Amino acid sequence: MRYLILTDIHGNWEALSAILNHIRRKRYDRVLFLGDAVGYGASPNQVLDWLRSLSPPAITIRGNHDRVAAGLDDGLYFNRHALRAAHWTAEHLDDRNHRYLRDLPEGPRMVDEVVGICHGSPVDEDEYIFSGHEARPAFDVLSTPVIFFGHTHVASLFALREDGSMEVRLLVGDNQVIDLEDGVKYLVNPGSVGQPRDRNYRAAYCLFDTKSRRIHHYRVSYPVERARRRIVRAGLPTVLGDRLLHGV
Repeated sequence: MRYLILTDIHGNWEALSAILNHIRRKRYDRVLFLGDAVGYGASPNQVLDWLRSLSPPAITIRGNHDRVAAGLDDGLYFNRHALRAAHWTAEHLDDRNHRYLRDLPEGPRMVDEVVGICHGSPVDEDEYIFSGHEARPAFDVLSTPVIFFGHTHVASLFALREDGSMEVRLLVGDNQVIDLEDGVKYLVNPGSVGQPRDRNYRAAYCLFDTKSRRIHHYRVSYPVERARRRIVRAGLPTVLGDRLLHGV
């Protein structure tokens, strides 16, 4: 099985479109979406229309911004810009996309015997995993050897070996191939499609082949100024557009 793995699109249609163009000649069987389709960006309906249109359907989970925009959470712990964007999103979603957002399942989910997915952590969908200390409990929740997660907007990999040692790696660069080792458990964050925060503005995604146990990690340039202008024209906080330019 070959999976296309996307997370944290955040209403950025320009970034998602660039990825879809990049993968046109690449083969994959199913999309795995790790949450936060909306929030921050000004194209929530376009993103959700695409997710809903997939056949076979994407295997999905919700993110915290999806939950707030769908009215399932008051989001009072959000900063003022994030909360304003969530409210704007809720006001601009059409009925079908609002229902779709409300129905996104809470993670974690086991996809198959190899792959599990979550948004923040298998322990808590709102938890951030930045360090090996934070990653270690996550391996105890799902039995799959590979777990893909999002939420941090930072492409990264955590590898837990049988002797208990942990490798922590940031996935830098625009095209990487990662061959997974037998007997090692992995937590992998493909990085954000629509709002990277590792000082690289390019949209991020992964392809994973469960047979070869090989991950391809990509970064893709997109018309970031166009995405910024769309945010500003929508009346959303300018800072949400400005940060796209710098990947922060």
